Amino acid sequence: MSSKSDKSKVSVWCLASISAVPLIMTLGNSMLIPVLPILEKKVSISSFQSSLIITSYSVASILLIPIAGYLSDRFGRKMILLPSLAITFIGGLISGFASWKMGNPYMTIIIGRIIQGIGSAGAFPIILPLVGDLYKDDDDASACLGIVETSNTFGKVLSPILGAALALWIWYIPFFSISFFSLISFLMVLFFIKVPKKKGEPTKLHDFLQEVKKIFHTDGKWLYCVFITGAFIMLILFAVQFYLSNILESRYDIHNIKKGLVLAIPLFFLCVASFITGKKIKDNIKAMKILIICSLLIAAACIAFTSHLDNLFWLIGILSIFGAGLGAILPSLDALITENIEKEQRGTITSFYSSARFFGVAVGPPLMSFFMKKNESYLFYSFSALAILLLILIAKCINAKSAESSS
Repeated sequence: MSSKSDKSKVSVWCLASISAVPLIMTLGNSMLIPVLPILEKKVSISSFQSSLIITSYSVASILLIPIAGYLSDRFGRKMILLPSLAITFIGGLISGFASWKMGNPYMTIIIGRIIQGIGSAGAFPIILPLVGDLYKDDDDASACLGIVETSNTFGKVLSPILGAALALWIWYIPFFSISFFSLISFLMVLFFIKVPKKKGEPTKLHDFLQEVKKIFHTDGKWLYCVFITGAFIMLILFAVQFYLSNILESRYDIHNIKKGLVLAIPLFFLCVASFITGKKIKDNIKAMKILIICSLLIAAACIAFTSHLDNLFWLIGILSIFGAGLGAILPSLDALITENIEKEQRGTITSFYSSARFFGVAVGPPLMSFFMKKNESYLFYSFSALAILLLILIAKCINAKSAESSS
């Protein structure tokens, strides 16, 4: 099928609806990062306890994403997307009402966040294989994945500003806003996304597991490498955001919307890099590999100096370069998996990748919270060293021949 005919089937509203899901799921987590110091004071909890509000969401997602991926392969993407968005809507209401009405709301907030995480498991991770279903041409799929990842990263840019602005109004409004945005996304998916009809009978569970096992046996080396990279990128991104959110208040006395704007600067560069990368890489696996290696090298250099920068302008400048490096990596990882895994197993394989990313999100904030009580420099040095090890692993494990063998 030609690229032109593919594009004619995917309307602007369909593309907007696809992009809205990662945007809203990102808002559902990242929007709370600038609110955490306020929440600590209002609910009388520690920094580590506040970090668990991010982690609880991600842990629930990690456990259920592979199940959602399999169900989407078997029953269809939209059949999983809609109930998942509805569950996210409910989770936001629970956390919001607990914060509003309860005298000691912490555990109920966590329960609401876990429910949100359950919903998110069947939302953003399903979008990646859905793009592969809608576009038959690899170049078009790469371009769309770039838009999806840009939407995800734009959510990270918008999150600190929106979260800080809403918390300035009433501190628990960000929880309710998650439900509001989820409802909008639900309606957009319901009316504008037209999923291609599945042909033939769904694969039986036993046969499906055998196929997945075969994929990991044949292509496990590069797939595991992509999973580890995705986890690492999200770990250092959320760890650094948690660190920056805290020191902007404690060290630089920057609060509220001004704090949100400062937090958004490195994420803006991440967003721009992600958009440009998605537009340019197409299906060139060699270019993806080189870009990932160079970007990891840049990230390693930047993160090593982060804790030694007292001047705010230098700190934000270095973190902006760091953000651009991460932004160049994410669309390349998405494309490597989506374009090189068969449609029948795509939902499940991308779900393992999404679980790996959520693992990084879950671990980053509490890990940084722990080291900030000791010496965060050790953690930044470790991140830098791990980035160097990871780029060596990528250089050995990812090549055009290995990735294309599964497509």
